[in-house]
Amino acid sequence: MTNWYAVAVGFVIQVVVGTLGIVFPGLGQLTAGLLGGFVAGYIAGGGFGGGAWHGLLAGSIGGVVLAVVLGIAAGALGTVGLGPLGPLLGGSIFLVGVLLALILGLESAIAGALGGWIAEE
Repeated sequence: MTNWYAVAVGFVIQVVVGTLGIVFPGLGQLTAGLLGGFVAGYIAGGGFGGGAWHGLLAGSIGGVVLAVVLGIAAGALGTVGLGPLGPLLGGSIFLVGVLLALILGLESAIAGALGGWIAEE
């Protein structure tokens, strides 16, 4: 059964650390996905499988939210003035969003599996 509290905590951590990653570039979005997925898996427990599932949910929801924000920003700014990213964001924002959700979900699932395994020890 899905522990939605663990998923919500992992998601909030991803949003907070991801926002800090924008302000402090050394932190990055990869760290946000790993940390949020780990915490979701640790809180949920359940070994590798349970941790991976909860990390995957937290990361995928975070990726979808990030994709929506990216789409709104690309629409508001237009593709003018974005330099080499203009054609990428203007022409395939849906593809970029799907790719972001996939990457964040996958890395969060791996970190969640580790968190779930540690919680079971």
